[in-house]
Amino acid sequence: MAVKPLNDRILVKRIEEEQRSAGGIIIPDTAKEKPLQARVIAVGPGRWEKDKRIAPEVKPADVVLIGKYSGTDIKIDGEEHLILREDEILAIIE
Repeated sequence: MAVKPLNDRILVKRIEEEQRSAGGIIIPDTAKEKPLQARVIAVGPGRWEKDKRIAPEVKPADVVLIGKYSGTDIKIDGEEHLILREDEILAIIE
């Protein structure tokens, strides 16, 4: 399924962290926190401001830092994704 975000919305997929601790202990899913890093999958055309469209700063394949409770969780083809506004992205990780 192809998804095209509208306006300043961005579709991302969380980057799962290591399933083991530094000491080799396996961490169960119930004890893990939501990852704060995500990879940008699709980007909308941008927001309107005074009859002019402002393009988003992120692009597909960027790795970004997002807030713990940002966006809306959705499933696409059985995979978890997150759709959020551009202003909910905290930083681009280079």
